[in-house]
Amino acid sequence: MSVEQGTKRPFGKKRKPADYIDAEDRPGLAARQVATRLLGAVIEKHTSLDGLTDNSNGHPQYMALDDRDRSLVRAILGAALRNRGTIEAAIGQLIDRPLPDNAVALRHLLHVAAAQILYLDLPDRAAVDLAVTAANNDPRNRRFASMVNAVLRRLSREKENFVAGASNVPAWFETSLVTAYGKEKARAILDIQSKEPPIDLTVKGDAREWAEKLGGIALPTGSVRLATVDGALTGLPGFAEGEWWVQDTAASLPAKLFGDIKGKRVADLCAAPGGKTAQLAFAGANVTALDLSANRLKRLRSNLERLQLSAETVEANLSAYQPAEPFDAILLDAPCSSTGTVRRHPDVPWTKTPEDIRKLAQLQAKLLDHAVTIVRPGGIVVFSNCSLDPLEGEKVAHDLLAKNPAIELVPVTKDEVGGLAELITKEGFVRSTPADLRHDNPALSGMDGFFAARFKRKY
Repeated sequence: MSVEQGTKRPFGKKRKPADYIDAEDRPGLAARQVATRLLGAVIEKHTSLDGLTDNSNGHPQYMALDDRDRSLVRAILGAALRNRGTIEAAIGQLIDRPLPDNAVALRHLLHVAAAQILYLDLPDRAAVDLAVTAANNDPRNRRFASMVNAVLRRLSREKENFVAGASNVPAWFETSLVTAYGKEKARAILDIQSKEPPIDLTVKGDAREWAEKLGGIALPTGSVRLATVDGALTGLPGFAEGEWWVQDTAASLPAKLFGDIKGKRVADLCAAPGGKTAQLAFAGANVTALDLSANRLKRLRSNLERLQLSAETVEANLSAYQPAEPFDAILLDAPCSSTGTVRRHPDVPWTKTPEDIRKLAQLQAKLLDHAVTIVRPGGIVVFSNCSLDPLEGEKVAHDLLAKNPAIELVPVTKDEVGGLAELITKEGFVRSTPADLRHDNPALSGMDGFFAARFKRKY
């Protein structure tokens, strides 16, 4: 007996449309569907892209993909987020009337396909066909499948007209950059952030020798920079032997501000994943690495094991942490909005808000107030973070100096940052932006936005 004659389907099961195509039957479809879902999670729920695409604890649908498709998903999402404004403007020019307000899944699907057509070296036809298939498979988007086909085919034909123009970050983020750095510097920051970042390595040996061996360049800060890597980083010379670790050159600067720390007791607070811990340990310090997260400390210990370095690890809440005796030096790389890392983490402007920045600045001030109490008199505290907002950097430092007479600023000199005088503020803070450290080749240009200040406890 047919369904029309009264037979009931099994409870909880729905019939699929006649034109439904299972992902396993269409290569590449699952990756595009996952990319669309994850883009929605970033934009609608402000979910961290790093968390969604973590290879151990990421989104279940992402985890179900093979390594090749995971790489494709990350590439699609990177392009879609770095160029969100341009893609939105292009789609707006190609549709006859605005999409319905509730058509959020359709908008994400179009963005994923447009990112492939405009920015990735993938066949346009595949991007169009798979987007149409994905639309037909989704009950929310099925009635728009013909429109998806028409819009994307036209985008493919006319793409030279659309690669440029609109702002690719939320208005609040662009406004904050202009307020802090002026229009010209803000535009330079936004321009470089739209490009894929290079890969920086902190090396144990001579930077020039490693640059030659790895096909990169030696930076004045002592890091090695690679424009691209064919295959996995783990396959490069020196990885298995623990001769280097990935670390943006700006992130390597704070740990260099202690001078000679051989044999000294140094605490790396908020330490995971451990790049700065490794620097301190390699410099000969007796390092205590503290972090609130057991999982992050596990990762830190794994990284140190590969690097053949050691540190004491402590799982604790810094606000309540009291060591048996004060440290000789402390590095506090505090939790922050990460707005200085947008080039590597293009989801940040879409997952953070001005309110997040205010709350994080308050947390940083609280942690710094405590950090200076657990260093010995005469000891050094370096405070840093990867935010571009002065509220999380300069203001926190100024406020500490204003309210704590036991603390004095020790200005940083240009020689301590590879001679890059432009990174030193008039107060003696370190302030880098993605528009600094320019190179003739854009693929080798820029650095993370970072702030660092060095203090001494007088008594």
